[in-house]
Amino acid sequence: MKIAHSTRSRTAPIAAVLGAGALLGIVGPFASKSDNPALQAVGVVFSVGWSWACFAFLVGYSRRSRIEASLLASSALAVGVTVYYLFKFLSPNVPAGGHVISGAGDGLASRALFWGVAAFAIGAPVGLLGSMARTPGIGGLGFRLLVPLIAFTEASLRLAVDVDDSQGQVVEMVWVSVRALSAVAIMLLMGQTVWSWRHGWGTRPPAPARRRAVHDKLK
Repeated sequence: MKIAHSTRSRTAPIAAVLGAGALLGIVGPFASKSDNPALQAVGVVFSVGWSWACFAFLVGYSRRSRIEASLLASSALAVGVTVYYLFKFLSPNVPAGGHVISGAGDGLASRALFWGVAAFAIGAPVGLLGSMARTPGIGGLGFRLLVPLIAFTEASLRLAVDVDDSQGQVVEMVWVSVRALSAVAIMLLMGQTVWSWRHGWGTRPPAPARRRAVHDKLK
């Protein structure tokens, strides 16, 4: 019974992460097929690189073992790509706002293979960096800044290119929002880390000084 319980306790989180990867793969193209601007915005967000990198990063951040973080992040991304292309095969209309992967048509199988291999290869280092972001303090700040920096860079590059008129203002609004929010996230992460460092270490006197202060109070 204990063995069975231990097995379930280990497999359940893995199954949940792989299920989240499958959900990631279907949300973007499904939402992009809607005429609702809000759903189209959701489709844009979940069909671009930074959101997939964020997912792999969070998978790695949730795992204590760095090996497990790498393997699980890459596997979950590969599952997401598989589901993404399976949906596009079953629903071949080109999704509005889909930037990372174009619609169904000639070369669908080759694109699915390419992005599946790429997701598995890229997911491993991103998951590893997510696990390393668990390092407290300034030591882990650089890793924690990875996703907002990717989002800010991608949004800036997207906005530098003319948005297709067929995509309307929804795509531009999404990228403006992503860039602004990622900039805020960068500042908050840096500020919180510096504040924690100063509050936890910079404002504390050395151990001998603290002992002398306590000794003086007892006199």
